[in-house]
Amino acid sequence: MIVHPKPTLVVILFSLKGSIAKRIALRSLMVTALASLIVLIEVLYPASFSRVNATPFTLLGISLSIFMSFRNSACYGRWWEGRQAWGKVIIEIRSFARASVAIQDNVQREAILRALCGYAHALNARLRGENELQAAGKWLPAIPGLLGSNISDGILRHISQQCSALADNRSISEWRYVTLEKSLHGLSDAQGVCERIKGTPLPFPYTLLLHRTIYIFCLLLPFAMAEPLGWLAPLFTTIVSYTFFGLDAIGDELEDPFGRDENDLPTDAMVRTIERDLLDSLGYTDLPPPLAPREFVLH
Repeated sequence: MIVHPKPTLVVILFSLKGSIAKRIALRSLMVTALASLIVLIEVLYPASFSRVNATPFTLLGISLSIFMSFRNSACYGRWWEGRQAWGKVIIEIRSFARASVAIQDNVQREAILRALCGYAHALNARLRGENELQAAGKWLPAIPGLLGSNISDGILRHISQQCSALADNRSISEWRYVTLEKSLHGLSDAQGVCERIKGTPLPFPYTLLLHRTIYIFCLLLPFAMAEPLGWLAPLFTTIVSYTFFGLDAIGDELEDPFGRDENDLPTDAMVRTIERDLLDSLGYTDLPPPLAPREFVLH
């Protein structure tokens, strides 16, 4: 995620971090080169473009803009819902840590909270398609073989069994057990939301139609602009293509908010926040430092 102070005019004009410009540079340059070639042909053979009218492109551009706004709104909705789900993960883990003070056995309490920290690491890895067990391994020294295929859910299941055993032994009261179980249920719910976002992309025909229409529009636009604008046509064509290609690329990034792109959610930083909170609740003072942005990018 881009973390940038209030941008100045210089930053607005020349900053590349988070601007999506690098991803679409080749496509925009291709359209610019095509526009320049078409203008050259129009200068040499002006009669070839005498009947080209810009009206259809105006109507298509308006329709395409509306279509793109719907898609980008849907993609941003997925990004924001993912952020809300991770916010719930942090809240529920903090609530569990507070309620866990009722566990008198400090060794068992620490093992449970460290497993909860491993859950955050495993969930982060799961949403990125990485090795969950490897990500959570150092926090789960004693239970890696009992977690099943879904490591994140297996950790919650293991913690729930531990809490249930504490309630059966009357080490914690019934209402305290219900409180702890409620936090685990909240974590499971947040994980389900993240898995739904990860496993349900936008309908492919919807995205494919938009990609094709953008390319067709940007490649045909120079034919309409060559005759009235002359050598200004490549400039305006570049601006239009930058806008459409850029919005398309931003939508692609936001559609899956759990990756490692510059505009994805900073889940590593949120997992580090969970680490610090849990270790602090266990009484540790030598806490890992919070992750800071590097070149305005917070992962």
